[in-house]
Amino acid sequence: MRVAEFLFLREGYAQKDRTLVSYKEINRSRRSWPCWRWGLTGLSALALALSAILGWHYLVGGSVIGCGGGSPCDQVLNSRWSAVAGVLPVSGLAVGAYLALLVASLFIGPTTEALVRRLAWRTMLVLVGAAAGSAVWFIIVQKWIIGSFCPYCMTTHITGLLLATLIIWQAPKHLDDNSTAPDEDVSSAAPQRVIGRLPAMGFASVGLILAGIMAACQVHFVPPVAYRGGESQNNQPVIDTHNAPLIGSADAPYIVNLLFDYKCPHCQQLHLMLDEVIRRYNGKLAFVLCPTPLNTRCNPYIPRDVDEFKDSCELAKVALAVWVANREAFPTFDRWMFSFESGDRWQPRSLDASRAKAVELVGQAKFDAAQADPWIDRYLQTSIRIYGNTAKGGNNAVPKLVFGSHWVIPQPDDADDLVLILQNSLAVPKSNNASGSFLKL
Repeated sequence: MRVAEFLFLREGYAQKDRTLVSYKEINRSRRSWPCWRWGLTGLSALALALSAILGWHYLVGGSVIGCGGGSPCDQVLNSRWSAVAGVLPVSGLAVGAYLALLVASLFIGPTTEALVRRLAWRTMLVLVGAAAGSAVWFIIVQKWIIGSFCPYCMTTHITGLLLATLIIWQAPKHLDDNSTAPDEDVSSAAPQRVIGRLPAMGFASVGLILAGIMAACQVHFVPPVAYRGGESQNNQPVIDTHNAPLIGSADAPYIVNLLFDYKCPHCQQLHLMLDEVIRRYNGKLAFVLCPTPLNTRCNPYIPRDVDEFKDSCELAKVALAVWVANREAFPTFDRWMFSFESGDRWQPRSLDASRAKAVELVGQAKFDAAQADPWIDRYLQTSIRIYGNTAKGGNNAVPKLVFGSHWVIPQPDDADDLVLILQNSLAVPKSNNASGSFLKL
C-alpha cells in the first residue's frame, strides 16, 4: 500500500513539474512575441510585399493589377516622382528599408543578446523615421502635385505611418530582460531599459532627415523628360495627313502622331504645349491627332478597364464626327474638350456635354449624318493599331508620340521639354535644319 501511495505521489509531483515547465515555456513565448510584435512583423511584411510589387512594375513596365493605362494609379507610378533623378526607383529604396525593418524585428525579443537587441531597436527607429517622412512627402505629392492617388502607394504609406507609431510608442518603454538570468527564470528577471524616450525620438529624427534629403533630391535633380521610349519593329499604318485631324499644317515636313485619350489629364497638359512647339519649328512640324481610347470596348490592347475611361470610345467618336461634319469647327471642339470648366484643376468633359457641344458647333443634322460615316471607325482602328505596335512590354500609357518607328511616352513640364523630347527621343530634326521633305507615318 505504501509503495502504491509513493508511486502515486511521485507521479503527481512529476505531472506538476511538467505543468510548471509547460507554463514557463508558454510564458516565455508570450513574452518573446507579444501582440504588438506580431503586428510589427505583419505590417513590415505587408509594406515589403507592396514595395516589391511596385519595384517590379518599375523595372519591367506594364500595368499593376487594378491600375489600367492612364488611370490615376498609373499616372502616379509613371510620374517623375516615382524615382529619384529618374534613376533610382523610390520603390527600390522602400524594399531595402522594409526588408531591413523586417529582419531587425526578429532580434528584439528577450532571448536576444542585449547589445544586438539595442542595435535592432535603433535601426528600426531610423527606418520608421524615414518611412514616416517619406509617407508624408509622397502623400503631399499625390494630393497637390500629381492630383491623383495610387492605392498601392497609399496603402504602403499608411503602413509606414502605423509602423512608425507602433515602434516609437514601444521603444521607450520596452524593457530588457536580464540576460544573465537563467532561461527558466526569465519571467522573474530584473528589467532594464533598452532605450529612453528622448534617444528614441533622436534616432527617428535621423530617419526624417534622410527622407528630407530624398525629397530634396527629387525636387532638385530633374529626371529625363521622356519617361519611356523605344522603337517599333512593325510597320506603322499610313495616315493621310490631308484627311486626318491635326494641329499644324498637313504639308509640314515633320509629322508626328499624337496618341491620346480625351479623359487623360496628361494628354490635356500636353495639348496646351502643341501650338508653342509648332511655332518654334516655324510651321515645319505638325501633330496628327489620333484618339486612342483606353477602354476595351474599342481598344483590344487595353488589359482591363478602369472607371475613368468608361466613355473614352464614345468621346473619340464624337470628336471624329465633328471632324467629318465640319473640319473648321474641329479645332474649336478639340480645344474645348481640354479647356478648364472651372476651378484650378482640369476635369474631363462628360459624354452628354460633349455631344451637346458638337451639335452646337455643326448642327444636329450634320452631326447625326457624320456619326454614320464608316471613316470614323476606320480611322479609330488605325490609331489603335499604331498604339498596339508601340504597347509591347506593357508600355500602354498615353499620351504617346510616334515619329517613324520611334515612340515615346513624354512627361514634359513645358514646351522646352517637349522640344527636347522631339529632338532627342524621336530624332525629329531641329527646326533650323528642316529640309522641306514630306514625311508621313
